[in-house]
Parts: sequence; C-alpha cells; structure tokens
Amino acid sequence: MIDVQNLTKTYVGKTAVDGLSFKVEPGEVVGFLGPNGAGKSTTMRILTGFLSPTSGTARVNGFDVFHQSIDARRSLGYMPENAPLYMDMRVKEYLQFRGAIKGLSGSLLRKRVGEVMDACALTEVRRKIINNLSKGFRQRVALADALVGKPPLLILDEPTNGLDPNQIRHVRELLLAFKGRQTILLSTHILSQVEQTCDRVLLLHQGKLRADDTPQNLVRKLRAASDLHLEVSGGTGFEEHLAKVTGVRKITAEKQEGNWSHFTLRIEARTDIREAIFDLALKNRWQIRELRRELPTLEDVFVELTHV
Repeated sequence: MIDVQNLTKTYVGKTAVDGLSFKVEPGEVVGFLGPNGAGKSTTMRILTGFLSPTSGTARVNGFDVFHQSIDARRSLGYMPENAPLYMDMRVKEYLQFRGAIKGLSGSLLRKRVGEVMDACALTEVRRKIINNLSKGFRQRVALADALVGKPPLLILDEPTNGLDPNQIRHVRELLLAFKGRQTILLSTHILSQVEQTCDRVLLLHQGKLRADDTPQNLVRKLRAASDLHLEVSGGTGFEEHLAKVTGVRKITAEKQEGNWSHFTLRIEARTDIREAIFDLALKNRWQIRELRRELPTLEDVFVELTHV
C-alpha cells in the first residue's frame, strides 16, 4: 500500500528526511513515531502530495505520488495535525461538501456522511457551525473528513490531539475496528495507544529510520534494565541475600507493612531472576506475597533510540 525508497527532502541548510525506505502492507496499522523534528510530518506531506521529494520515490496503492499524484490521492484519506476546516459551515454540510469533492453523490453520499458521523460521534452536533465546536469535536470532524471517501489508506497525524480521555478511547476503538480492513499510518505521541492498536512501529530520528518492528519485539530487544517487585516476610537480612543473586544491579527498600518488606530490584537487561528468587525464598523459608517483573515499555524504546 505504501512503498518508500531512498526518500530525501532537503531544505536550505537542513535535511528533514534522509534516505528513508520502508513499506506498509495492505491492512496493516503502522505507528509512525519520532521526536519533534524527526521528519514524520514531512514524510506524510510527501505521501499525500503536499510536498515533492528532493530525491527518491514514494508510491501509494501502486501510484507514484509525484508523477501520478491525483490517482495516489484518490487512494488515501489524510488528517493533518492542525486540520484546515471551513469554519463557517455546519458539520453535516461540510462533510457532504467534502464527500462530493471526493466523487460521492446521491444516496451513496448521504449514506457515507451518516456512517462517518456515527463512527466519529458527530450526529448530535451535525447542525452546528464548526467554528462553535470545541477543539475535540473539530478533530472528530477532520477524522470524519478523512474517512468519508472510504479510502483504502488512512494517514493520520496526531488524530487524538486535543481530545479528552473518553474521546481518545473512542478513536482507539475506531482504529481497532479498522484493523485488517484498512491500511493506517498513524503518527502520535501517545505511545500506549500505539502499543494497543499498531501491528508495527516505524521510528524516525533526525530524518532516518531507527527501528522497524512490532511493538512487542522492540520492547523485547531493548537493552534497558527491568524492575522486579518483591514483597516478602519470615526472615531477616533480605537485602544481603538478594544482593548475591546474579543479575541484581540495585536493591531499593520500599514500604514496610507489618511483617512484610517490599523491595524493588533493578535487574540487568534481558535477565529474568524470578526462579532464583523463588529458590532463595524456599531455602530460607521466606513467605512471598508478590513477585512481579516490570518490563520496559515502548516509551523506554522511544527514549533509548532517540536520546542524543
């Protein structure tokens, strides 16, 4: 659905995208991540025909975005971070106008407008002037605009920007409903949303691709240490014994609750010492109420790969 090869975009004195190559297969939901200035928005603007590349190629649904721009744009729905809307139009009127531009008419146009208003929870404000809506509702109108043409590819740049937690959850559920049926390239800083919705992650830094894998594999490969939470009773000298376990980097004594002692153990990367701790407890006749490993998150991956 998306095929980018050696894509470069250079401005005066700055390279925004530097030899970028990646593919997105039909039906995939792909998170497009990176810190501010990494080149994400520039890449999306090239894919949607708003910018031309300095060099390299980009194809959408088999069409070259520069030489076959109209065909490529017919294949996608784009929601920019700050979506330009006609503020003096009513919500339903605007979506009908946008649907007509995208080639819909008659009963099909009315049906699609109704579907996207329901999907984006806009039915109750369909007669309101867009200028009178909150930022969250305006974001939903922009998302409905991207959906109304029923394109095979959605490119969404910060679709939950300005939404409250309930609205963010609604957008997440909407994206999950599209999985397997629609290709989505999603740029967002809400990494928990990426972990829950995306099949794959593309991580950019300084215009280059730094990671391309599933969220689970990226976390698994991370070199960062993990934490182990232990709540134990029935003995003394816990820290002295725990410090002798191979892989323990640091021990922090947390709360004391009656006879129960709570420790957080910092563990070396790619190390799991739970069995060793359990054997140690059996040997010393300790009672264990909690033995929980806290793995690195996608946020840890993001920080490690983009830290300068």
